[in-house]
Amino acid sequence: MIETRGLTYAYPHAQSLPLPDVVVPQGGTLLLRGPSGSGKSTWLALAAGLLMPSSGEVVVAGQSLGVLRSGARDTWRARHVGFLPQKLHLSDALSVSDNLALVYFAAGLPLDRAAIVRSLDALQVGAFAARRPSQLSGGQAQRVALARALLLRPCVILADEPTASLDDDASAMALSLLRDSAARLEATLVIATHDARVWQTLPQAQVLPLMRPERRA
Repeated sequence: MIETRGLTYAYPHAQSLPLPDVVVPQGGTLLLRGPSGSGKSTWLALAAGLLMPSSGEVVVAGQSLGVLRSGARDTWRARHVGFLPQKLHLSDALSVSDNLALVYFAAGLPLDRAAIVRSLDALQVGAFAARRPSQLSGGQAQRVALARALLLRPCVILADEPTASLDDDASAMALSLLRDSAARLEATLVIATHDARVWQTLPQAQVLPLMRPERRA
């Protein structure tokens, strides 16, 4: 479940960005729609606790993020939120398996190599566990990043423009993986997108339209 109330966010030296109130039930799907600069990535960062709002409240899985201090918020995020960024942020200094191992460090949990193997196998990339991310195709790297996001069985999955650089076949596969993974975990799924293929693939999803703030005179 995700609920936002009275949210605004202002980047330094920029106009405050108001964001609509929304309630997404546990297991529901929300699409963030809007042009560049309308706040889609900002909304995801607020829901993940990566940014804190200038005003308003974000409640995720019953937790009000504003009451958590920075360190506690980081641990909470690692344990409860699966984040699939547009730039996958896989470290080429580490193997695929060790990239996933970092999740346990962030969450303050003991390393579980068997769970890493299961997560990679579930997305059909287990054969690449010893490779470096630079040795993967774009689609393989995205599956690895999704395996990382799902490793601790999060109750919320956030995806930022997951189809932006994909052709039609790869886009359909990525959306299927996201939808099926969320259903398997009974997780709330939020996708920020301006891609019409996403809207067409998920016609029953809840939609939150976002607008660029009007420029001040």
